[in-house]
Amino acid sequence: MCCIIYDRLYKNQGIIVVLHKCYMKGNFISFVYMPYPLLQLFSKKAKTKKPHTTPEERVQILLSLQNGHTTRQIAKSTNISPSTVSRINKRWREQHSLKDAPKPGQPPTINEPIKNKIVNLITSRRCSSAPEVQKCIEEKENISISSPTIHRILHANGLVSRIKRKKPYLSSKHRKRRLEFAKEHEHWTIEDWSKIIWSDESKFKIFGSDGKQYYWKRPEEPLNHFHVKPTVKFGGGSVMIWGCFTSRGVGGFCRIDGMMDAKLYQQILHEDLMNTIKDHGFNVKEVIFQQDGDPKHMANSTKQLLKNNKIKVLDWPPQSLDLNPIEHLWNEVDHHLRHLPGQISGKEDLWNKIQQVWFEIGVETCTNLIHSMPERIHDVIKAQGGYTRW
Repeated sequence: MCCIIYDRLYKNQGIIVVLHKCYMKGNFISFVYMPYPLLQLFSKKAKTKKPHTTPEERVQILLSLQNGHTTRQIAKSTNISPSTVSRINKRWREQHSLKDAPKPGQPPTINEPIKNKIVNLITSRRCSSAPEVQKCIEEKENISISSPTIHRILHANGLVSRIKRKKPYLSSKHRKRRLEFAKEHEHWTIEDWSKIIWSDESKFKIFGSDGKQYYWKRPEEPLNHFHVKPTVKFGGGSVMIWGCFTSRGVGGFCRIDGMMDAKLYQQILHEDLMNTIKDHGFNVKEVIFQQDGDPKHMANSTKQLLKNNKIKVLDWPPQSLDLNPIEHLWNEVDHHLRHLPGQISGKEDLWNKIQQVWFEIGVETCTNLIHSMPERIHDVIKAQGGYTRW
């Protein structure tokens, strides 16, 4: 019985390797080739021993042994360890095989169709987490699969896991207004944005769970509504703060006890906002005040106060925390609070530490945030008024 197991041309020199199977006389290799120094076939040496041999290399090793070369000579010329050469020769004599040995352990039960279904469950948004995919696959395919295995399959297909960001809910009306605002201010310069006094309220917690939720996406995929966790503002906390900042540094800053109504807000504007304009040497006729559309901000009495003080107000779009750089300033304060030595013992201690951190914020931090405005505007336009990375 005779069959060709290997047929290849090496550098224009024909080599045909033929395996003869004879039940009476055993097994042996015969070969026909045009003269060519065998060692030159393996002239390129690597610095490290090869961890794996190909069927082609195994055939050449057997040919070399038939030609009378020693194990060490072959190992040196092929950069394959002597023990590997010996194993190949032994396996051929005992098993008459040049194929890879079967891999130990149970063969994989997750085939390609199942892997594709796992990816599709995530990309089609029918499932948003590995445990959800696990439950779906086990119920519909009757296959036992672990969450870590699902993670590996998703990673191998270019998907990454991220924590859902908390973002304000955006309706179609919100998106339209945000896009209009971005287009109206698309050509504003850094000098234009530097005229604005940015303001907002924020609450700081002593304790509380972050309530993290995860999602899967491809790295280049934009942030969509199913990648975020819609929230309402001020969902818990212990100390409420009003603050503002400018291109010349942080401004007025105060603690709010209890509920803030229009009257209290107007008192804050009269004291903290006006002092900020004065302390930073702004011309009141040149500055523009930014505030969100909270009802107390939009009260007629509040509008009249700002008008009486000749302060222009920026027409701010709804649900646009990502456009307001002061949100990143609050994050900066929160970050520093979490890294202060010791624990926060209560509200008064928290308030004292917030003041400490606030007044340590440098002018450079403020200007860097303002310099990000053109990019924020660009991202809102790109997202058609939708969610951005900010």
